[in-house]
Order: sequence, then structure tokens, then C-alpha cells
Amino acid sequence: MIAAFPLMLVPFVLYNLAMMGLFGQGGIAALDHQILSLSMLSGAVWTLSMGDLFILVALAVLFVEILKATRHGSGSLINHMLSMLVFVAFLVEFLLLQGAATQIFFILMIITFIDVVGGFAVSIRTAGRDVSIGL
Repeated sequence: MIAAFPLMLVPFVLYNLAMMGLFGQGGIAALDHQILSLSMLSGAVWTLSMGDLFILVALAVLFVEILKATRHGSGSLINHMLSMLVFVAFLVEFLLLQGAATQIFFILMIITFIDVVGGFAVSIRTAGRDVSIGL
């Protein structure tokens, strides 16, 4: 049953915790908080902010979710339904909450949408290969 847990809930919760101020500054300022700064050979300075880290976490989670979509069983169907609910939660929050009307939240929402559509597409594709028609 733990395999049915939608991992895209992790970036959603992290973003909301940042908006509530549990990572230091609250609100949109928390997204701009610099986590890492590296000097490049070109002389440019590359920085990683909290919002960028959330996007990286979401992309890693998306990879795991697509791999989970190749499994069979009742857990995968429940995972797809729960992933759809997570996307709906992203969409509702994006439309209704002022703190969620950011580019970072929008990108997280699109990653969640890709998870939902990709999960269904992979599941349908792998299910089609399992169907054998006897002659």
C-alpha cells in the first residue's frame, strides 16, 4: 500500500511549509532564500535558491513516479487516482491562494500534471502489451 503513495505530495508539502515560514522566512521571500553559491570558471556566480531546490526535488520525484507507473496491480491504480487528487490540490491552491501564484508553484503544478498524464500513458501502454489474443 505504501507504493500507492503519490510522491508528488512531497514537493507540495515542502512548498506549503515554506509559505508558512517553517524554513526561516515566510511567504515568497522563502523561495528566494539562497542555499548554495558557486563561482564558475567563467567568473559567473551560480546560485541555488530554495525554489530551485523544490523544482529539483519534484523532477527527481517525477522520475520515480514514472518508474512506479510501469508496475501492475491495484496499488498502481490507487496511485494514479491519488496523483490526480494531488494535481487537483495544486490547481486549486494555484487559483485560490496568493502565496501559490508564483512561477515556482506553477512549474511544480505542471510537473504534477506530467506525472498524472505520464502515469496513465505508461500504464495503458504496458497494459496493452500484457493483453494476448489467442488464435
